[in-house]
Amino acid sequence: MLGKALLSLFFFFVLLISFFIFTGTLDLRAHFFSISPLPQQHQLSICPTHSPLRVFMYDLPRRFNVGMIDRRNSDETPVTARNFPPWPSHSGLKKQHSVEYWMMVSLFYEGEGDAEETKEAVRVSDPEMADVFFVPFFSSLSFNTHGHNMTDPDTEIDRRLQIDLLEFLRKSKYWQRSGGRDHVIPMHHPNAFRFLRDQVNASILVVADFGRYPKSMSYLSKDVVAPYVHVVDSIIDDNSLDPFESRTTLLFFRGRTVRKDEGIIRAKLAKILVGYDDVHYEESFATGESIKASSQGMRSSKFCLNPAGDTPSSCRLFDAIISHCVPVIVSDRIELPYEDDLDYTEFSVFFSIQEALKPGYMVQQLRQIPKERWVKMWERLKYISHHYEFQYPPKMGDAVNMLWRQVRHKLPGARLAEHRSRRLKIPDWWGRRRRR
Repeated sequence: MLGKALLSLFFFFVLLISFFIFTGTLDLRAHFFSISPLPQQHQLSICPTHSPLRVFMYDLPRRFNVGMIDRRNSDETPVTARNFPPWPSHSGLKKQHSVEYWMMVSLFYEGEGDAEETKEAVRVSDPEMADVFFVPFFSSLSFNTHGHNMTDPDTEIDRRLQIDLLEFLRKSKYWQRSGGRDHVIPMHHPNAFRFLRDQVNASILVVADFGRYPKSMSYLSKDVVAPYVHVVDSIIDDNSLDPFESRTTLLFFRGRTVRKDEGIIRAKLAKILVGYDDVHYEESFATGESIKASSQGMRSSKFCLNPAGDTPSSCRLFDAIISHCVPVIVSDRIELPYEDDLDYTEFSVFFSIQEALKPGYMVQQLRQIPKERWVKMWERLKYISHHYEFQYPPKMGDAVNMLWRQVRHKLPGARLAEHRSRRLKIPDWWGRRRRR
């Protein structure tokens, strides 16, 4: 009798457990597996789940692009995967705005094996097959090369290139078809394309930020924010057992303190941050030696200060990221790259200008950040820093692939604007209505 009772009880519990598993109210995995998956926001898929973006690249004469890299070479043969020049190793600060070069050469890479499955963009030779059109004009390098003081006689060369490019594009039936809305034009330097910028405003512009653009000209819903190309060397092996203790400087800044507009804050911070033993704030100019010193300083600091420059952003932010130094971003108007994919609050600290200028406030807030939270931000920096690497051949999830992903995100809006423009009798009626 006892045996039958125990057997009945056993079958009852089996049926009860089966019921809970079937209805989803009991998850045995939680009892037997201690490793949980990363939260949703940490799982950035860098392997495309769609076919690559099809990009048609205009075949412009070399004077519009790589001809500016080696001006002694008068060769005008078309640029190919076999003859494009490497980016010069001693290019100074021109490197930080070289996004245009890396986007161009990424389209030459044909890949090996299953590389096509991991690329965000591929070049197509038939414009009818293209999703988007890339204009390989090195507008940033043109500004830096042809009279970047804005008063040099060579400045006329920069202006002439812009005039010639517009003449070329206006003859393209694909530019005419969309009004340039499905065309991608890099202009990363704040003064790039400065003479005729308003004439290409309908296009998808690749910019560093919106500090030098009128609100009616360039804006986040249409354009792509690209990181600066970092000028300090990346950390290859950052496996410190106790990074919090080994980074002895609390807050680090090394750079120019005399800036314009929002960047005026730098001179004010120099006065506020004086006298702290664990804060390094130093006036410096970009030279080979100062870049090495900045790299060493960032690698030995917990936090790296990133106040606005002449525009809301600066290269220093991306130098900090690849140095795994938690960025402290001080700007009221900054826009950041890849922000629909990355949550910068997971690896950065933000202060408004008003907060940063309160004596003692910023340092006090940073000192109160627990070690555990800082280590999590440091680990996150290690995980995402490859998204800020520009390189050839391109690699899955690197900076140039992330940019092409951002271009894809802008296309629905470009298509909407293109289709509306074809049927509206008064193209700007909605804009005029909103300005009333």
